[in-house]
Amino acid sequence: MNQALLVIDAQSDLINGSKEEKGVINQQQLLANINSVIKEALREQALIVFVRDLDISEGKGKGFQVHEAIHVPEQAKIFNKEATNSFHGTGLKSYLEENQIEHLVIMGCQTEHCIDTAVRTATVNGFDVTLVGDGHSTSDKTVLNAQQIIDHHNHTLHGHYKVEHFSIVRKADEDLFKPIHDTYR
Repeated sequence: MNQALLVIDAQSDLINGSKEEKGVINQQQLLANINSVIKEALREQALIVFVRDLDISEGKGKGFQVHEAIHVPEQAKIFNKEATNSFHGTGLKSYLEENQIEHLVIMGCQTEHCIDTAVRTATVNGFDVTLVGDGHSTSDKTVLNAQQIIDHHNHTLHGHYKVEHFSIVRKADEDLFKPIHDTYR
């Protein structure tokens, strides 16, 4: 089975915070988990894809780049996006289809925006998705705090669109590139 790791908006100013944006919670755990899953993806010969949001730091400078603590492999593919949806206008879907990807492991920022949208879009576009439950983050909002948002999405997206393709939520220390979707079908 062909698989890919999709790391979304793991950019310096989004993780650390900036004048425009609060930093996400559990930054060190998030960064460690992303690096751990990258190592696993490399061992499993999965494609590694990063998506960056052009709204972060106006699409330039250090704040726009993937966080400096993340070990981006040389062979990683990078897409830039202008929308919340990583698949919109980026060529991501075509790239995944050209590489016959069937299973996506998703992590990054921010939970309620780009992560939620990517998981839902991927499943309806023919991919099984594993969301890394301790591999995405956000910041506090006026309605809910960041941990409540993360917990809500981990609960809601586990088993979401359970038809031909769906999402499940697993932890970073699990064997993420050995999908367990078939045990739920």
